[in-house]
Amino acid sequence: MSPTLRGALLSLAAFAAYATHDVVVKYLGGTYSAFQTMFFAGLMGFPLVTVLLLSDRKDGTLIPRHPWWTAIRTVSAVVTGVMGFYAFSVLPMATCYAIFFAMPLLITLMAIPMLGEKVGIRRGIAVIVGLLGVLIVLRPGSGDGFSLGHLAALGAATTGSLSSIIVRKIGRDERSVVLMLYPMVLTFVATGATMPFVYQPMPVEDLALTAVMAFLGMIGALASIAAYRIAAAVIVAPMQYSQIIWAALYGWLFFNETVDFYTAVGSAVIIASGIYIVLRESTPSISQNRPVLENRSRWEIGTLPRISSWLKRFDRGGDQA
Repeated sequence: MSPTLRGALLSLAAFAAYATHDVVVKYLGGTYSAFQTMFFAGLMGFPLVTVLLLSDRKDGTLIPRHPWWTAIRTVSAVVTGVMGFYAFSVLPMATCYAIFFAMPLLITLMAIPMLGEKVGIRRGIAVIVGLLGVLIVLRPGSGDGFSLGHLAALGAATTGSLSSIIVRKIGRDERSVVLMLYPMVLTFVATGATMPFVYQPMPVEDLALTAVMAFLGMIGALASIAAYRIAAAVIVAPMQYSQIIWAALYGWLFFNETVDFYTAVGSAVIIASGIYIVLRESTPSISQNRPVLENRSRWEIGTLPRISSWLKRFDRGGDQA
């Protein structure tokens, strides 16, 4: 089996694990608040992540070299998780993914002022077309279309894109342990502070599901790392769109959901524009920063470290994210 095919298959397996993770998010979201679900998911994932962080023996402190950017990125990661978890609890899975797939478009736009990326007319048109696809999914002005859940999903895509761009901007200077640890600690502290107000007793079965979430997130992360180490990013990155297939299957199987016409059409438009942007970025003469291709994580939820941070540590034993 060729490295390209192995990388693609590993990436498909990673996003299947992530999609299954999101099934649990949606299931628990029907009973518990997003804050409670995130708190226990982060709590269950902390032991293994702590072992990974302790393996970083490179000299240095946990004081960020870019405190303001680190603070903004940390807050944006937590906000992304809360809004994303809430969106899954109230929207069909396929709709959530369709909106989250707008992240490459938003990253491309944000890279212009923040990274100095020059976006030519072709990528510019792809972004505009993709955003039109988002409008098709959202259907603003429609009486039964746009809701608070849609707004939360769009907000998660926006803050998730901001977090990714900031990592791309400061990742060369900041220690990877700083970039990994800060969002997780703030997520744990912030969601923990809400527990007196939102906590509902959890039977052992539901508590076990939060451990399953942490496990699936870890499996997805490790499979993604393996995929990126084997195959080129231009092969691995588009595999994220396979989640829409899992969303349609899981939504139908577990939640009696169907993919409506507007979501299907909008998703197709968003995916096509996203793949085009990835292909354009893979040409060195087109993009110096490669903001989308270098965003190797899916939307960040603050309960697990970013894939890019792990990947560069494993590849180089270094300190970049």
